[in-house]
Amino acid sequence: MINIKILLVEDDVNLGLVISDQLRTDGYSVALCCDGVEALQRFNQEEFHLCILDVMLPKKDGFTLAKDIRQLNSEIPILFLSAKSMTEDKVEGFNAGGDDYLTKPFSVEELQLRVKALLKRVNLKVDKPEEKIVHLGIYTFDVENYTLKTNSDVKTLTKKEAQILKIMYKFKNQVIPREVILNAVWGQDDYFVGRSLDVFITKLRKYLKEESKIHITNIHGVGFKFEIKE
Repeated sequence: MINIKILLVEDDVNLGLVISDQLRTDGYSVALCCDGVEALQRFNQEEFHLCILDVMLPKKDGFTLAKDIRQLNSEIPILFLSAKSMTEDKVEGFNAGGDDYLTKPFSVEELQLRVKALLKRVNLKVDKPEEKIVHLGIYTFDVENYTLKTNSDVKTLTKKEAQILKIMYKFKNQVIPREVILNAVWGQDDYFVGRSLDVFITKLRKYLKEESKIHITNIHGVGFKFEIKE
């Protein structure tokens, strides 16, 4: 049986527990987050098949969270939950990258139907799981265990170093905007975490320096390009 994993983001603790319990009863795995920053970090760390986002969230609202998720994944279905029922609110939700919009209060049956419809609409590539072992020239990157190996050396990366390298590999040979990495790893893109990112990029360059086919290039004012020559 396919293990469908859902990211549920709801700051009302009681409602979040009720919804997550129901989804688990329906056979889904659920990760429950209470704010947008935590949710985006969780999204980057794990593989999900559906996102259910409350609109009014602390730290990062649901619409902004959806836009950030869309930069990392253009296909995952996003369902908004909101007490706002005005047409302009729904339009904003769809413009932010949402696929459906459910107005509170709603019945369990309606939620179940919306979830089933969204999952049916997308082609779930569950038979092709996310790569856990990545080959980067002479290096072997173990995504889950944060290790970077060569025939003669094993380097254990920090969690953030591994997350950054994972994102760069995912978008290899493309320009990656700074805010995509910052939002995915730190959940925000302010000046201070931006400086931290530069330090981590310098470290990754050092770790990968033995492979001449790999280059991490600064694209001024935009972001980075992780190039791997075949």
